[in-house]
Amino acid sequence: MDVLTAIHTRHSIGKVKPDPVPRAVIEKLLLAAVQAPNHHKVRPWRFVVLSGAARQRLGEVMAASQRSRKPDLPPEADEKVRALPLRAPVIIAVGVDRPTDPRVLEIENVSAVAAAIQNLLLTAHAEGLGAIWRTGEWAYDPQVKKFLGFEPEQHLLGFIYLGYPEVVTEHPPRPGFEDRTVWMEE
Repeated sequence: MDVLTAIHTRHSIGKVKPDPVPRAVIEKLLLAAVQAPNHHKVRPWRFVVLSGAARQRLGEVMAASQRSRKPDLPPEADEKVRALPLRAPVIIAVGVDRPTDPRVLEIENVSAVAAAIQNLLLTAHAEGLGAIWRTGEWAYDPQVKKFLGFEPEQHLLGFIYLGYPEVVTEHPPRPGFEDRTVWMEE
């Protein structure tokens, strides 16, 4: 698939089959991700690939965190949260290193990692995978970050849920650039 086709046809796909994704395919996605530009070649991305029982352990951490923050919720709420990581056979959590080089601004690292995620998503699409980038409260949760090996102040840009699509649907074209662009020629 050429890059423009991938860009114009990639959409978030939240419903995927439970079929495993081969490690070689995941490695191909990660290799594409790390081709993203980054200031001063600091390579600020961190990937944690979860599959199999690791997704269940993540669900347990999420449920425990919710229980500690919201003890009045009914037990069904814990079960619902516990099942969230089971929506796809593979999840890639994507974190950002904090700058250690005084020349690098934090926003530059965040931007580089966002570009890496886009590379990953486009490659997943080209490989026939469905993917969705999820954030929400779990991307900010200290217990979830700790489970993944991140520091509390480290940014977790989100979770990429990956799998083979249950169904492929047509999507309407996205809006153009015209209403978001100013041309300054003179």
